[in-house]
Formats: sequence, C-alpha cells, structure tokens
Amino acid sequence: MSHSIINSANTVIVLDFETTGLSPDYGDRVIEIGAVKIEQGAVVDQFQGLMNPDRRISAFIEDYTGITNTMLKRAASCGEVMTAFADFAGGAALVAHNASFDRRFLHAELKRVKRKCRGEFACSMLVARRIYQQAENHKLGTLVEYANIPNDGTFHRALADAQMTAQLWLKMVDHLRDEHRIEYVPFSLMQKLSATPKNAVKRFLQNYISKQPVNC
Repeated sequence: MSHSIINSANTVIVLDFETTGLSPDYGDRVIEIGAVKIEQGAVVDQFQGLMNPDRRISAFIEDYTGITNTMLKRAASCGEVMTAFADFAGGAALVAHNASFDRRFLHAELKRVKRKCRGEFACSMLVARRIYQQAENHKLGTLVEYANIPNDGTFHRALADAQMTAQLWLKMVDHLRDEHRIEYVPFSLMQKLSATPKNAVKRFLQNYISKQPVNC
C-alpha cells in the first residue's frame, strides 16, 4: 500500500467501546469493542469482541447497552481481546465518535497488555461539528439521520456504532470532495478541520484548496 493511501482519510479503522463507566482514571473497564477497517473508501474487515472486566456491571449499563453480566461472564478476558485488536489495527489511522473518550480507554487497556496502537487519531464528532453545522446536535444517532445513512436503529453496541461512525466518516470525506472539490482528502486535513473554529471553516477550506496543485 502506497504512502499516500496509508495517509488517506478514507483508509482508517473506526472503533467504538462500551464500558463500565466514564473514565479509566476511576477504574472503569471496557466491556465491548467494535471496529471497522476501511481501505480506499470500502469496508474490508471488522472486529468485535465482548470483554470480561472481572467485575459485575451496573443495571444501568446492562439496560443502556443490552450487554448483561451473564454475557460478560462467558466472554474472553480484556487482555485477550485487546491483544487481538492491536494486531488487527496495526499502525492504521484511527477514528472514533467523541474520540477523547475512546482514546483514553484504548490506551489504558493496551497499557495493561504492554501493547500500543501507533496510528494517529481523529474525532468524527468534531469533524461533523464543522461540516454539519446545521444539525440539531452532533450525537451519532442524530447525525446518522441528518446525513441519511441507512441503519436498523441499533445503537450503544460497539460494532453497530462503529459501523454507523464509519459510514458517517465516509459521508464527510465525500462531502469535502463533492462540495469543496478536494480530490484527495488526507487524514491530516480531517484532523486540522476538527480543530478549526466553526466560524473559520469556510476560510480554512478556501485556503487549503488554493494551495493545491492545479491539474492541467
């Protein structure tokens, strides 16, 4: 795979976690991971695993995710699943919706098994706030409806959320191509766009386009 393809925004791994709580800093653990591998704009593989956190989860988390303590008791260990995911991800660029949440859990769980994901991270929620500024809010479910992404209504399961995030991500890459005529969308552009103030997005994209080479 060429260097340009590796750094393309449409060649990424989109991931999502379900967890026992809000932060690994307070001892919370991952209970499910879902991930979708996209290469050149096409979904080519996926990864999913329930993970036994060696503790009971609350009734709230059971109701919120549909994942029960009985399911987790039979699941593989967090270490086993995260080691397999590290192999799956390799050095690919990573995307998550509300990435600061998923990144903290990713690093915490990989640290336990002495592994790392070397890829850069981008947040689909922050990009969506710049591209879809008219959306009512930027929750995943709202954006899926706003962008007319087909779905079966399943949310708060890791693989389903990763699949929807992947489709949202590709929609936003296509938006930059179609609406702004950016033929090649690098991953770094999505990262920079996510950090651009919303009222400066138009100027940022105009400046970016003006610096691109003209094909004769």
